[in-house]
Amino acid sequence: MSGSGHFGGKGRIAIVGGGLVGASLALALQQGGALERGWQISLIEPYAPGDGFQPSYDARCSALAWGTRLIYERLGLWPAIAERAEAITGIHVSERGRFAAVRLDATEEGVPALGYVVENAWLGHCLWQALHADGLDWRCPARVTAAQARAGGYRLTLDDGSPLDCELLVLADGGRSDLRQQLGIHVRRTPYEQTALIANVTPAEPHGGEAFERFTADGPMALLPLPDNRCALVWTRPDAEATRLLALDERAFLAELQQAFGYRLGRFVKVGARHSYPLALLEAEEQVRSHLVVLGNAAHGLHPIAGQGYNLSLRDVMALSESLLQDGARLGDLAQLQGYLAGQRLDQVLTVGFSDKVTRLFSTGQLPLAQVRNLGLLALELWPAGKRWFARQAMGLGTRP
Repeated sequence: MSGSGHFGGKGRIAIVGGGLVGASLALALQQGGALERGWQISLIEPYAPGDGFQPSYDARCSALAWGTRLIYERLGLWPAIAERAEAITGIHVSERGRFAAVRLDATEEGVPALGYVVENAWLGHCLWQALHADGLDWRCPARVTAAQARAGGYRLTLDDGSPLDCELLVLADGGRSDLRQQLGIHVRRTPYEQTALIANVTPAEPHGGEAFERFTADGPMALLPLPDNRCALVWTRPDAEATRLLALDERAFLAELQQAFGYRLGRFVKVGARHSYPLALLEAEEQVRSHLVVLGNAAHGLHPIAGQGYNLSLRDVMALSESLLQDGARLGDLAQLQGYLAGQRLDQVLTVGFSDKVTRLFSTGQLPLAQVRNLGLLALELWPAGKRWFARQAMGLGTRP
């Protein structure tokens, strides 16, 4: 896919990264009237999407909070996504070896689901299908090799040597963004000294739409429901332990997983391909400059156990698109971009802080803290207001009225 190299009109928005965050921004802008304003959107993505969605046992997935469903409903995309979305009807939070637990239930919150688990490839497919050609300049496969600030915007250089000028540059190219580094945007990186082990597993018993968050002395684990009675596993372990677990054969791996998780879903009977990556809290020290915005994992990378990273990024996307589409707004105006960030700052601080503090609290085996955690879970289960607050965080509604 590729578009023409030159546009007239009143401005260009160049989105570097056509993944879930970048494509969602392009769709939000199109739905909000970017074409009517004379804007052109260049979506630059190095990996060409396939010709069609192909189901896979090993597909990577994302947990979409209830609030994210509401956003995709506004964009008219939810009916398509829902075709392959597995509803999370309950969440069971517990600590290994302790009696206390917190149980969240969708019916208690008055919603059909607390969230959904969707394969990334399907979500991407739905987004790409929803984007329409008018006003959209697909540069795919293509990479941006350089970005230079100029009067009124940025000049980009693509990997074929062609230039591309834009009034607003959006970096949505992931946590390892080369352009972010090239532009001198510093990142605060706080290692967790843990590695995330990712795989899909099949239990003998039906998961019934229940998600599990289980905390152990070696790190937290999550098991999320997927279609076809699969579960998406996120298992965080010390680095050396993760390396050892990756090297085990299927039977040995499932035996260790069983010991850590227990038998709430019966025996685990299958595990697919296993992947791992080191974990760190990542925060860009600048998210906006004149004519520049940093979004998604390039702006903030969270621990995956709480499943809030993509949901926060999508709320950023919607807030940015609404800010850009305000009457009288000038594309790339610094004051306007600062206003967008100020409006999202509380959401970012609370979501990042919630994810980070829960992870650190439940990743230590020190006895006094373990006792406090157990009492805390028990109190949360018995305290309706506290449980309601916790549920709203899980549903991606923490800062919404």
